[in-house]
Amino acid sequence: MPEPTKRDTAHSAEQALVDARRAKADRVRARGDRPFANDVLPRLDQSTTLDIADARAIASNAKDGTKYLEERVRTARTAPVHVRGRIVALRSTGGLSFLRLRDRTGEIQLLVSEAILGDAYSRLDELDIGDIVEAEGPLTASKRGELSIETQRVRLLTKAYRPLPEKWHGLQDVETRYRQRYVDLIANPEVTSVFRARSAIVRATRSMLDDAGFLEVETPTMHTVIGGAAARPFVTHHHTLDMQLFMRIAPELYLKRLVVGGLERVYEIGRCYRNEGISTRHNPEFTMLEFYQAYVTYEHLMDFTETFLRGIDERLGQALPEAHVTWTRDRPFTLQEPFARIPMATAVSNAAEKTGIPAWRNGAAALVDLLRDDMAPHIKEWARSSPRAKGLDWGNLRKGLGKCDNDGERLFALYEYLVEPFLADDYRSKDSTQSLPVFITGYPFETSPLARRSDLHPALVDRFELFVHGRELCNAFSELNDPDDQAERFRAQVEKKARGDQEAMDFDEDYLRALEHGLAPTSGFGMGMDRLTMMLTNAASIRDVILFPLLRPEAAT
Repeated sequence: MPEPTKRDTAHSAEQALVDARRAKADRVRARGDRPFANDVLPRLDQSTTLDIADARAIASNAKDGTKYLEERVRTARTAPVHVRGRIVALRSTGGLSFLRLRDRTGEIQLLVSEAILGDAYSRLDELDIGDIVEAEGPLTASKRGELSIETQRVRLLTKAYRPLPEKWHGLQDVETRYRQRYVDLIANPEVTSVFRARSAIVRATRSMLDDAGFLEVETPTMHTVIGGAAARPFVTHHHTLDMQLFMRIAPELYLKRLVVGGLERVYEIGRCYRNEGISTRHNPEFTMLEFYQAYVTYEHLMDFTETFLRGIDERLGQALPEAHVTWTRDRPFTLQEPFARIPMATAVSNAAEKTGIPAWRNGAAALVDLLRDDMAPHIKEWARSSPRAKGLDWGNLRKGLGKCDNDGERLFALYEYLVEPFLADDYRSKDSTQSLPVFITGYPFETSPLARRSDLHPALVDRFELFVHGRELCNAFSELNDPDDQAERFRAQVEKKARGDQEAMDFDEDYLRALEHGLAPTSGFGMGMDRLTMMLTNAASIRDVILFPLLRPEAAT
């Protein structure tokens, strides 16, 4: 017979605890009570149901330094309070027990005395850490000066069969935290603050757009054609209509149809789906904000973006002031100074200079000309040209250039490998202690199939992407409203798909028909709400800001 593994032993130990808790629930039932109750009302005379934070607020002026004074606390309120929450700590000494109770607003101590409860005191043996209870009694202070409830009644509401990890040490595995987010949220208050922040960020985003005259709308999440972004879609099937459908990769083309229809300022915050890799910045299912505004250019949106992000951050600080102080202090970037704005070609030329590539003196176009053929002859020389050059991924740059069909794609490849990894180093605050957000402008039209060509430089489009501490946050451009130009771009996408590009778009005839009805000069903006939350809370991974990120199936036990 094989020896039991550590996993087997741990499972057996946990099951023993579960069995013991089930036995306590059976004792409650045998007594005629319910271990899973539904009636939660105060029973004591003049008792009022309060959130724990409101109960604490009553005694806010009853402190001497950091300690609460019993006489002052009792004077602040004589009537009992009724609270509900989860037991997160429990200890007993003689005829006195101390239970720490937590609800969505905070924590408070229950002071439970055998002298007050009498025979009911023995029922505390049926309670465990993790159980959800209600308690009633007047506010008081313990001998150590901790605000407490002198409990006159305590009752089990929900029996927790499974134990919580002891002081969090039992749930350190990151993947287990993501799988068992319910335990993660109970055991780690910092995790809860991030998701409260996410909610506040979404509210602030809506509020600022509403105040700017935008209309929130909802558009389909199942599309008949692939469009709106360069990404591989998820495919599904509608049985009744016998139709193949694609989970949307972006709401863009439907939102612009609404602008054609006269809804000149629209936005949507909704789920999008992209069937691509998973990383610290990518989850297959994510939340996207897109908005479209008629009669403005992408330059206007650059100005608006700075105001927009600062406004969201300010409202986050109002919603979660204590946590926001910590997040702001620890940020490696600043939002308080003007954002840097630089054309892609200029950024490539500057980066080539810092890397030590001699061709930088003739500009990015000359560098693209030089690399139109295989760059292998230059790699050995350039890879040794500077300390920065030694850190570049020359092999993947070469592969990337080999897949390019035109000079616009080559310029973009150079930008991705020469510039983007160093944005946080190259653009700094006035005192050089933090990085500046950077708007990259002047994208090649070949890499932007839905953006309007620049009037001054037709090889480029009126577009920007914003990078904060080297991470892409949002994308915006003046929209292409010429139906013939759009048709040509769609055909180019179809040709790419025929050559095997799984991220290319389809030819959307209905969208072209909409453009033929006339799209006013319009600019559009897209931003991942997950990435925005990561940025403002200093989260290292997108999984830290998504309550239930997609994971591989759990291994069978």
